[in-house]
Amino acid sequence: MAEKLAPEKRHSFFHGSQKVFEWDQTLDEVNMYITLPKGVPTNLIYCKIQSKHVEVGIKGNPPYMNHDLSSPVKTDSSFWTIEDDILHITLQKRDKGQTWSSPIQGQGQLDPYAADLEQKRLMLQRFQEENPGFDFSQAQFSGNCPDPRTFMGGIRSD
Repeated sequence: MAEKLAPEKRHSFFHGSQKVFEWDQTLDEVNMYITLPKGVPTNLIYCKIQSKHVEVGIKGNPPYMNHDLSSPVKTDSSFWTIEDDILHITLQKRDKGQTWSSPIQGQGQLDPYAADLEQKRLMLQRFQEENPGFDFSQAQFSGNCPDPRTFMGGIRSD
């Protein structure tokens, strides 16, 4: 049932008319997807993930992306992979349940409406995780949605 509450589509960040990356998030993770340039061997691609910073590029060239993250991540459980010419960066949120309005600080922030929808979806994911026998996929909030990270004493840890 949790897959019913997965992101429906990825958010896109554009610089001018060029798509820089796409992204989505769950309670635990923020995922970034970068389309790699054609003809560049994958062994030349690098990605450096720090607790509050990410750098991506082609070895021997200036970085393609060299930015601070919106929020800190757990570096020991964050990682990157390449599949079908897509660099997939998985950032493990340090604060589970926190709603990110963008992976990159000050860049490509979600508009207030999209941010509210994201927060509602993460809150429903939290309800689903804490109550696995119930299906929250059709649930809706009327009015403001509480913060999934802090609502009713915060997220339970196992």
